[in-house]
Amino acid sequence: MSEHRNASIEPLEPAPLRIAVAGLGAVGRVVARRLDAGMPGARLAAVAVRDRAKAASFLAELATPVEVLALAELPQAADVIVEALPAAAVDRLAEPALRAGRTLVLISVGVLLERPQWVELARRHGGRIVVPTGALLGLDAVKAAAEGTVHSVRMVTRKPPGGLAGAPYLLERGISLEGLKAPLKLYEGPAREAVKGFPANLNVVAALSLAGIGPERTVIEIWADPTTDRNRHRITVDSDSASFTLEIGNIPSPENPRTGLITALSVVAAIRRLVSPLQIGT
Repeated sequence: MSEHRNASIEPLEPAPLRIAVAGLGAVGRVVARRLDAGMPGARLAAVAVRDRAKAASFLAELATPVEVLALAELPQAADVIVEALPAAAVDRLAEPALRAGRTLVLISVGVLLERPQWVELARRHGGRIVVPTGALLGLDAVKAAAEGTVHSVRMVTRKPPGGLAGAPYLLERGISLEGLKAPLKLYEGPAREAVKGFPANLNVVAALSLAGIGPERTVIEIWADPTTDRNRHRITVDSDSASFTLEIGNIPSPENPRTGLITALSVVAAIRRLVSPLQIGT
């Protein structure tokens, strides 16, 4: 009688997720560097940039060469696409990515308030929109509270004047922050209108509103504050399950004072979550 032995078969490891980064500004460069340095389960596959010549020196620093593609070409090269673009350019990336069934890591979440159809587009084509926590904190608690009844969500944002300069809200009203000596309240009202007036500054309140009670009921105060060197956000939530106040002071990126340094690290953490066998938090 012949003796048969069952050879053990090692399970094949899944291929790493192909990650593309659209935009190599203050956020995109950090994400690209982290991926290039090595992340289990993920690899940097492609980038899209507005100015190839300007990005050439950065790309030359990467250990592994990557393709430089147009925005519309990224869905063919990647499974996950990180959006790190000016808000005006997001449309050219989001719809092709979602129609191709890709995962879109959306930093310019304020755009989503005006494009709710993207959620249905993702559902129909097997895509997904991932909104990182970004420069905020406590979204897990807000999402959990929203499973019950949330009575109110209020946010107070204080930024150095340079981090708010050039916002459409200020330009339309002829408000200058140059030489500001004391804190100045610029806006108080619904999150939806705030995001329109400060599109480069307030993706945080857009994310907060989507996690909780929506952009009409989420209220925000916006202050230009020359006494602070950080982007400060204070959130107060009252619900039937908990009442809580959360506060964070983010160090602005030296490349772009409108963006906190923690925003890019939040994107890196979101990518790790996609590939990690262990997930912490809601």
